[in-house]
Amino acid sequence: MTTATVNYRTGNEKLIKVLDNASSHLRGLLERQGRPDGALRVAVIGGGCSGLQYRMDLVDGPRDRDIMVPSNGVNVVIDPKSALFVSGSELDFSDDLQQGGFKVSNPNAVVTCSCGESFAA
Repeated sequence: MTTATVNYRTGNEKLIKVLDNASSHLRGLLERQGRPDGALRVAVIGGGCSGLQYRMDLVDGPRDRDIMVPSNGVNVVIDPKSALFVSGSELDFSDDLQQGGFKVSNPNAVVTCSCGESFAA
């Protein structure tokens, strides 16, 4: 069995920075899933009430052409197209009952909706 080489680039926190709460929660999720070396995939897709929305998934690692950003003890992987929209963002986590979960603070968003999960750039 041959293992295919994945061609990805390593980015830095200028692309996306993981804050302490998000890092801690993400490490816990990856451990519970048995993926201590896994990563959070952040993608920007069409949809939502403002035109674009974030999609986040736990993955084993980067795919071809991805950018992997090590930040605060965890890895985030982003495809090149999504990277154009998230550059300079910060990822945080809140366990607030109403608006809890992972939140992206994105300086490129010119319009955001009240749910905080959709934006326009």
